[in-house]
Amino acid sequence: MTTTEPMMQKEEGKVTTRIEESTAKVPSGAYLGLAIGSMVLSATFMAAGKKQIANFIGQWVPSLLVIGLYNKLVKIEHELVGYRSSYR
Repeated sequence: MTTTEPMMQKEEGKVTTRIEESTAKVPSGAYLGLAIGSMVLSATFMAAGKKQIANFIGQWVPSLLVIGLYNKLVKIEHELVGYRSSYR
């Protein structure tokens, strides 16, 4: 047993587990697609002269990318934990 193993076995809360199970069903590329779509939609509104709505929609991009990154990290973590437990 290494010093990092007890940290790896930490349990998540029930709400966090349910959220992760639900979001794991969404492909990681979907969040990237939504972010790119938001950029295109924002640029369209900007070109149409609607700066306020363009800025509002443009602010969705970082949030969508962070959610997608979190989703990907959770999936990788679950794969590694599953791999590790089947290795033993």
